[in-house]
Amino acid sequence: MDIPRIFTITESAHRIHNPITADKLASLGAALRLAPGASVLDLGSGSGEMLCTWARDHGVTGTGVDMSQLFTEQAQHRAEELGVAHQVKFIHGDAAGFVSEQKVDVAACVGATWIAGGVAGTIALLTQSLRPGGIILIGEPFWRQLPPTEEVAKGCLAHAISDFLTLPALVASFGQLGYDVVEMVLADQDGWDRYEAAKWLTMRRWLEANPGDEFAPEVRAQLNAEPTRYATNTRDYLGWGVFALMQR
Repeated sequence: MDIPRIFTITESAHRIHNPITADKLASLGAALRLAPGASVLDLGSGSGEMLCTWARDHGVTGTGVDMSQLFTEQAQHRAEELGVAHQVKFIHGDAAGFVSEQKVDVAACVGATWIAGGVAGTIALLTQSLRPGGIILIGEPFWRQLPPTEEVAKGCLAHAISDFLTLPALVASFGQLGYDVVEMVLADQDGWDRYEAAKWLTMRRWLEANPGDEFAPEVRAQLNAEPTRYATNTRDYLGWGVFALMQR
């Protein structure tokens, strides 16, 4: 079980696998007013930066689940590095359908709502692990401005304009599902730059170290195309945020 190889190459040096920065991740943890000992479930936990830093800064405990063997190993190393390995654990597995044995205070899926077919399905999945009165965290893209054409939307790696909502429509959709939006932290263009541009140096270094790898032509093609694609499309049109929800 693993994610496509291109992601384990391009994001191998990332601690955070989405456009939120470390500062904004810290702001989110503070905004949630996490009490020491609060429990967190993170589906699609990546390299574990959210759980590990919140365990260090707020004394939370938690479990992360991710399909990437590499990212799970990185999360385990990060927990040891920050001295919180006794507070958090990371499972290499499929987050789709994962339900915690014990109810948690915060149930999160930050940037991987595809695990349950979209936002509504992911909220339904997370609710199964959440204690009454707990908080759900959803990380999701939105249109900063609507693309003028379907071609521009595809340049943002969407299949169509209809894949994402505008920010007002996304926020309203949570209410339509029966949830109050109680906090949000939005990525900015600098966060997008750090997430996307950091991949380019990683790809270049990987190509230099692996010139004969059968996957090298695909990595080279991506490095050739990605800077222009990102600068032309994603940077101006696509937003991203983490939304904290409580059931009404």
